[in-house]
Amino acid sequence: MSAAGGQQWRGRITRTEDSAPLLPWLRDRGSLTARLQSRGRFALRVLRQQRCRPTADEALALGLPTAVRAWIREVALSCDDRVVVFAHTVLPCEPRGPLTRWLARLGERSLGALLFAHVGFSRSPMKFQRLDQRHTLFAPAVQALQFAGGIPSALWARRSHFGFGAQSVLVTEVFSPALLLLTPDVGVLASSADSSWQDSDLCRSILEGKAPCRSPF
Repeated sequence: MSAAGGQQWRGRITRTEDSAPLLPWLRDRGSLTARLQSRGRFALRVLRQQRCRPTADEALALGLPTAVRAWIREVALSCDDRVVVFAHTVLPCEPRGPLTRWLARLGERSLGALLFAHVGFSRSPMKFQRLDQRHTLFAPAVQALQFAGGIPSALWARRSHFGFGAQSVLVTEVFSPALLLLTPDVGVLASSADSSWQDSDLCRSILEGKAPCRSPF
């Protein structure tokens, strides 16, 4: 897989007609999972989890040779049965460590929730890009986001590195305009808090190698 030329990830996002409504979501450095949970019934569906080649720009961002394979995980995040985010994660096969073990045991759980439940993780500055059909991730994002009407000509995305020890995982999140249809609901904040506590406990069990493994990582 390779990224299309001419499209670059940038550290700043330009305010345009299509980006402006999504800026509060794109720029938010908090837990995306928690924010979705605060707006309705959250669900995650694993679309793909296997060892394959990352895009050329992902390999460059991770310092990998362009032909090397890495662990790829793609999921669809939903709120109240509406798919709103396509997430694409790349983890280098080497070095192995806690992140390798962690992803092996995630299953239908949110990576983001577990990342934010552990204070040992760091997050790089975010980068942004307006993806169109030239970009490798555009087609799988469109398919995952299940547009009922016409397919948009472009989708806004962000990505950042999450680090833990010697390991680093690159997480790209592609946002659907359907996010703008969600409204805050403080009534579900309590359940979100309970979920974060459960994720924190799971995080410890995964890092200690106690949680069952349900994936090919």
